[in-house]
Amino acid sequence: MSWISAEQALALLGTKPQTLYANVSRGRIAARPDPSDPRRSLYRRDDVERLASRHKGRPPAKAVAAEAIAWGEPVLTTAISTVRNGRLLYRGQDAARLAETATLGGVARLLWNASAEVDFAGRARALQPGMAAAYRAVAELAATDLPANGRSLTLLLRDAARTVSFLAGALAAPGTDPVHERLARQWGRPDAADPIRRALVLLAEHELNASTFAARVTASTGAPLSAAVLAGLAALSGPLHGTASQSMAGLVEEARRLGPEAAVNAHLRRGQPLPCFGHRLYLDGDVRAPALMASFVMPPHLAALAEAGERLSGEKPNIDFALTGLTAAFGLPDDAPLTIFALARSVGWLAHALEQVETGALIRPRAHYVGVEPPVE
Repeated sequence: MSWISAEQALALLGTKPQTLYANVSRGRIAARPDPSDPRRSLYRRDDVERLASRHKGRPPAKAVAAEAIAWGEPVLTTAISTVRNGRLLYRGQDAARLAETATLGGVARLLWNASAEVDFAGRARALQPGMAAAYRAVAELAATDLPANGRSLTLLLRDAARTVSFLAGALAAPGTDPVHERLARQWGRPDAADPIRRALVLLAEHELNASTFAARVTASTGAPLSAAVLAGLAALSGPLHGTASQSMAGLVEEARRLGPEAAVNAHLRRGQPLPCFGHRLYLDGDVRAPALMASFVMPPHLAALAEAGERLSGEKPNIDFALTGLTAAFGLPDDAPLTIFALARSVGWLAHALEQVETGALIRPRAHYVGVEPPVE
């Protein structure tokens, strides 16, 4: 992520400082303090260049579409969630506040507009709980469930709850208690139940991220809701999304050998962004991270790394860092972050799938062809 000075930003924009500051306040340009001089600000180059290109004239429709697909302007209408003024909102309610007391079932009630807290009880147990079992369980449902189109909301809500129950059965211990307690029991750490609960709530939904878009496109075809969750799981498996916390392993090991400050400096000198620091949607840091980290004591080596990383990069630890800290603090399995992420986000995928089914519209964007043209006859 590249940052530039106010002078450089103004030169690119060709505007007055007041216009630059107005664009920052409206969330169009990300800004952060200059690590070398906290009295000055730096501005995200990508945001400045995008606005500068607009000022040169109204861009063609294909340019607008291309920009929107990668952190650009909103492309779909939703009433489920948004990130606004540094807050993550679930149907208008602050997710960080919800995380103080809510359960995943309670958040499902909110996001799905259900009449009561959703029960994800399950008595079946996978022979080898984990992500492989999760894929198999949801794929089996997707292969046999009825299409979503033409079915009542009551039946769709039942399908949604059953899908999450199957997923929970593949990832957590069986039982009728809340899923955060079942995960804690599965991992032999009952004292981790409340932090896991918080993580599930904070990760349940995050607007139109990659996996949610995949789930929503699938739902738009009329496919079963379980198929939408399967699509979400597939997208979540990528290192730029659900497994992002695994990218921190190298940095953590380097910090153990060299010390946190030396490790961060070495990383930055290589021109690499620090893994698990910063988030494009949050100008002042990923609000989910402190909401989760407040529920446990960060291991000293990770606390030192968080301090050095923020001080030297100007970016705060994000939710992936917090999940890494949670895993280390309680000695959870290495795949715990992805397990928590997948189970939590399935609720958000289903909220979007339900909303998309209600529209009855197929999501079918066009591609801008840049390949070989046929010969002129």
